Amino acid sequence: MSKNRLVQGYEVVIGFETHAQLSTQSKIFSRASTAFGAEPNTQACAVDLALPGTLPVMNLGAVERAIEFGLAIGSHISPKSIFARKNYFYPDLPKGYQISQFEIPVVVGGEVEFFLGDEKKIVRLVRAHLEEDAGKSLHEDFIGQSGIDLNRAGTPLLEIVTEPDIRSSDEAVAYAKELHKIVTWIGICDGNMQEGSFRCDANVSVRRPGAPLGTRREIKNLNSFKFMQQAIDFEVRWQIEQIEDGHTIQQATVLFDPDTGETRAMRTKEDAADYRYFPDPDLPPLVIADEWVQRVKAAMTELPRTMAARFVADYGLPEYDATTLTQSKAMAAYFEATAKACGQPKLASNWLMGEVSRRLNSSEASIESAPVSATQLAALITRIADGTISNNAAKQVFEALWSGEASAVDAVIEAKGLKQMNDSGALEKIIDEVIAANPDNVAQFRAGKDKAFNALVGQIMKASQGKANPAQVNELLKAKLAG
Repeated sequence: MSKNRLVQGYEVVIGFETHAQLSTQSKIFSRASTAFGAEPNTQACAVDLALPGTLPVMNLGAVERAIEFGLAIGSHISPKSIFARKNYFYPDLPKGYQISQFEIPVVVGGEVEFFLGDEKKIVRLVRAHLEEDAGKSLHEDFIGQSGIDLNRAGTPLLEIVTEPDIRSSDEAVAYAKELHKIVTWIGICDGNMQEGSFRCDANVSVRRPGAPLGTRREIKNLNSFKFMQQAIDFEVRWQIEQIEDGHTIQQATVLFDPDTGETRAMRTKEDAADYRYFPDPDLPPLVIADEWVQRVKAAMTELPRTMAARFVADYGLPEYDATTLTQSKAMAAYFEATAKACGQPKLASNWLMGEVSRRLNSSEASIESAPVSATQLAALITRIADGTISNNAAKQVFEALWSGEASAVDAVIEAKGLKQMNDSGALEKIIDEVIAANPDNVAQFRAGKDKAFNALVGQIMKASQGKANPAQVNELLKAKLAG
C-alpha cells in the first residue's frame, strides 16, 4: 500500500498497556527471589503456586514503588484499593488465576509529557495497578516439545494503561521511551527490555476522522522500540487494507514477527467479563494513608520534569533543551557539572546535544562511557567563550580529547597552534594588506554587494591561517571600509 493511501482518509488511534517489573528483591506476595537468569523452576515457592494452606502477603516495597510512580506522573493515589482474581487458564499460570487489581487500582489518572521533535505531546493515563506476573512457556521446536518455567510466577508488576491518545508509531515510540525514562529514573524498574522487565502492548485501531473508535487489535509483548515502530506501522497498513477491501476488523490479540515484519493473530481478544474478576478473599484491601504517601514523596529523587523546569529557570535554557538533557540522570548530571564549571550553560547544552550526542549515537555508547569528561568539556567551552579558539578549532581540540590523543585542552591548543589571533595591531595589518590587494571587492562592497564583504573576510581568514577571531575581523573590516 502506498504511503498516501495510509495517510489520506484515516486516523490512527493507539493506546498502550505497559508492564513494568518492579525492582524488589522478592516477589509481590512471597519471599521468593526475583533474580533473573536462575535455572528453571528454582525460584517459585509454594505461595507463588497457590498450594493448599498458603496465603499471599503483600510486598511493602512493591506498594511504595507504585506510589512513587503515581507521584512522578501527577496521579491520584487511592487511599484504599482492592486486589482481584483474574481467571484464565494457561499452562504457565499455576494458580488458574492471576492476582491483579480491577475496580479500584492503586494509581488513578496522571499524564506523561514528552517531545516529538520540538512539539510537546501529552498522553493521559487511565490507571496503574499492581499485579503478579505469570510463568513462561518455553517452546523447543528442534525437539518438538514445550516446557514451563515458573520462576517469573509472582514477580511484581505495575501495569500502566493509557487513554487512546496516541496518533502515530513515532508518537508511540516517543511515549514508550519517556515512560521507560521515568520508571528507570525513579528506580522502580531496571527497564531491561531484553529480560522482560519493561514490556509494552499496543492497542491499535484506525477510523475515519470524527468517526467512533475502530475495532482494536492488541500487539503483545513488544520488547524493543525498533520492533514497536515496525509492528504498529504494519498493523496500521494491514487494518486499512482490510477496510478498503470491504472486510471488518475482528478484535484480537496479535504477535509481531521481527523476521517477517508482520503481525499475526494469536487469539480472539478477551473482554473484562471473560476473566470473571472477583475480590481475592485471601487479601484485605490495600490502605495507603496520606502520611505514607508523604514519606515516600520526601524520599524521592528529583523528577525529570522538575529538573527540566529548574534548568529553564536557573540556566535560562529553552524548554526543548532542558527536556532533552533530562532524558537520563547521567546526561543531566554531565550537563550540570559542565555548565557550573564553565559558566556557559547554553554553550554546554549545544555541545552536549550536538557533537557529544552525535559521537555517542554513532558508537551506540552512553554518556557514562564518554571519553571526554564534563571537566574537559567545560575547559574547552571556556576557551571558546573567552575567544582563545574559534568554533572550528574547538572541534579539532574535541577530536583530540575524544580519541585519547591528549587530555588537557590548553596543551592541545598550544601543540596544534590553534590559538586565535586577538592582537588587533597584527590583525589590522593583515586587513590593510587584503584591502589593498582586492580593490574590486572593496568597490563592489561599497556599491552595496554584501557577497564582496564575505569574500574579503575569507581572504583575511586565509591570510591569518584561520587564526583570526571572526567577530573581530568583521568589526575591524567594517570600520575600515566605512572610513
